[in-house]
Amino acid sequence: MNMAKLIIMAGGASSRMKRSIETSELTPETKKIASSAHKSLIPLGPKQKPLLFHLIQNAVNAGFKEVYLITSPENEAFKEYVGSALKNNLFAGALVHYALQYLPQGRNKPLGTADAVQQAMEQYPELKNEFVTICNADNLYSVHAFRLLLAPRDTPHALISYNRSSLNFSTARISSFAIMDISEEGYLQNIIEKPDPETVRSYENTSDHIGVSMNIFSFEGALLFPYLKNCPLNLDRNEKELPQAVRMMIEEPKNKIRCFKVSEHLPDLTSAEDLKNFSKL
Repeated sequence: MNMAKLIIMAGGASSRMKRSIETSELTPETKKIASSAHKSLIPLGPKQKPLLFHLIQNAVNAGFKEVYLITSPENEAFKEYVGSALKNNLFAGALVHYALQYLPQGRNKPLGTADAVQQAMEQYPELKNEFVTICNADNLYSVHAFRLLLAPRDTPHALISYNRSSLNFSTARISSFAIMDISEEGYLQNIIEKPDPETVRSYENTSDHIGVSMNIFSFEGALLFPYLKNCPLNLDRNEKELPQAVRMMIEEPKNKIRCFKVSEHLPDLTSAEDLKNFSKL
């Protein structure tokens, strides 16, 4: 199987970014782009290249050749910047194909990340027969992290486990991140959403690496797809979420997930306040 295929999820509404725009110190032109386009397309740094460009460039430098970009059907901003064809747009050194996340009948917002990846795999059936790496569009994953997920491994699936203490975010923000229960052999045992302080302390007492999931995974497509289809709705968010599909997967021994431990900061673009962190790009 070809492991050099990357799915980037860029179908969200960027609601927090849009809410924070008006009170920011951005230029009028940047505010206009940030208000109307996905946050991964906001110009950054002296070269004014968006996060999506740097993200795909890092993936290409790690060895990826093809990118499947999940967007909403109303993706004119992506077409203007990345390319207007449905498939085979040459961008940042990769061939980029669009996968469109359609709204189910009766809904006014997307059905979630598990649904997004499911629709991508239905539109591009070859992904069901490949190893695929999946990540967010609003995090700048490093070349090192991408390379780890392309390296040979002893399991069908893998993810990056970020050391909680290496993430340069506020304490309040870090406290909301899901942490991972990892076996001594390095396999994922559980993803714990919104862990309480007592749970975090219990991991601090037993490990110098508290693993945080930042939504970058590698899966064998054929094994992943059924869990995407059968993923239940999160009752609070009313969405099908990829981490829940992962939890369902690891209940079966065939779906071992190797955790690659990384101790580095992961630049994140959630709100307008985060834009200053990309000033050197």
